[in-house]
Amino acid sequence: MMTSPLSRLGLLPARSAIAAVGQFCAQGDLQKNLMTCVDLISGAARRGAQMVFLPEASDFIAETRDLTAQLAQSVDGDFMKEIQQAAKDNGIWVSIGIHEQPSPSEMPYNTNAVVSSDGVLVSVYRKLHLFDVSVKDGPKLLESATTARGDRVAEVVETPVGRLGSSVCYDLRFPELAQALRLRGAQLISYPSAFTELTGAAHWEMLLRARAVETQTYVFGAAQIGRHNSRRSSHGDAMIVDPWGTVLARCARNTNEPTLATAEINLDYLDKIRREMPVFNHKRSDLFPDLAA
Repeated sequence: MMTSPLSRLGLLPARSAIAAVGQFCAQGDLQKNLMTCVDLISGAARRGAQMVFLPEASDFIAETRDLTAQLAQSVDGDFMKEIQQAAKDNGIWVSIGIHEQPSPSEMPYNTNAVVSSDGVLVSVYRKLHLFDVSVKDGPKLLESATTARGDRVAEVVETPVGRLGSSVCYDLRFPELAQALRLRGAQLISYPSAFTELTGAAHWEMLLRARAVETQTYVFGAAQIGRHNSRRSSHGDAMIVDPWGTVLARCARNTNEPTLATAEINLDYLDKIRREMPVFNHKRSDLFPDLAA
């Protein structure tokens, strides 16, 4: 079921609007990361964006499990309160990846939170697929050791740039989730991420464009970049992809400084693609019922 805060206000999303993706290098300093996020939010608003997408783990990327447990906050914590205030002050919607600590006795979730331009938290999605991977000469990460797994697909939320379905990072490798969001009415899908340098160089753009083409949606890949600590670094290359698979805008990869990229989101163009190539009308639910429900 789609939630519709715009409808409750008697408003409809514009058929064309500007959106932004952000890129920066979060570290273990929660306050410094917050200041960066607020600067990106205000910068996106100054560029005329009606919504800005910020990376996974925008609150912090910690070097140790103990520091993760120490820094993680609930969605009612001070970090999110400041993000909500920044959204309200700048009149812009925000999608942001955070560590969500539901209670002191539980591991945090890897969460994609959506905040409206009046500062209201309208959506909380908890990452379904955890990155437990060991790649030869590459990343060896066990996300499940520090992070709880979500248990439900996000509700699609109506925003000023279109109907948004939320995911997080490693979810990008699971096309069935993107398909489910499209079937729920998504026109946009967000993937706040912190792809490793090895997997990012090999697969990041390819996967974003594939999900955009398969679902005929605008895809937003906000990204962490650079060296976070002695154990962790990220690929970057934040981008916006249109429903035809074209990269409309991307952040520079030659700097770890916070950057933004903006693009026009045109829902008339999206409708044209879906009308002229109606792939979702051609699904063989008789043969693949689990994937077409």
